[in-house]
Amino acid sequence: MVLEDFKLDGKTALVTGGNRGIGKSYALALAQAGADIVTVSYESDFSETEKLISSTGRKFKSYVCDFSNREDLYQFIKGVKSDFDRIDILVNNAGTILRKPIAEHPDEYWDKVIEINLTSQFILTREFGKDMAERGYGKVVFIASLLSFQGGILVPGYAASKGGVKQLTMAFANEWASKGVTINAIAPGYIATENTRPLREDPVRNKSILDRIPAGRWGTPEDLMGTVVFLCSDASKYLNGTVVTVDGGWMGR
Repeated sequence: MVLEDFKLDGKTALVTGGNRGIGKSYALALAQAGADIVTVSYESDFSETEKLISSTGRKFKSYVCDFSNREDLYQFIKGVKSDFDRIDILVNNAGTILRKPIAEHPDEYWDKVIEINLTSQFILTREFGKDMAERGYGKVVFIASLLSFQGGILVPGYAASKGGVKQLTMAFANEWASKGVTINAIAPGYIATENTRPLREDPVRNKSILDRIPAGRWGTPEDLMGTVVFLCSDASKYLNGTVVTVDGGWMGR
């Protein structure tokens, strides 16, 4: 039965940035599909997320890490590998965005965004993915963006990082698809989260965005739950190096 292919029973999923917004919905979706959840955030209070995941009957483990700190990142990886025999699924969701006109965009903004959104994603995927490749099984999902395809406004570092994520998705897939690891990406459209609050509160930008979305509304984190389960399950076993847009039709217009 095809629905069996979507089940994640017995799998352990690491969802970075899984303590709020879209990341929390990814973690919940995977738990509902049967996976135990490991998550990480720069925040230290995981009580709400733990309650949510535990309500599904799945195990939950959390870590605190600042992905802008390379040493902190490697300590986090070491800790996870010490605590778990294997990670079957990696969802590279953690990210940040900093806005300022390009002529005034400081080095500090650029460095922080690239480190969190791109460099840490590469390191995490290399370190956990090579174990998947050795075992002959694994699922990696990067989180791209509409700005993997477009330039955006006021966010050059974010656009560059998300363009890089799209390329990393293909680069890893080229080397590891033959080893039983599928590496794909989700490119969410305009989703109502804290990151997009400044856009939604700007009447001009909000209207221009909604006017282009054929679905006629902002997306919600829940709109992404089915896609992440698909990409993390055996239902997508012949899908590799692909960016799936979940955007209400934005890229089709």
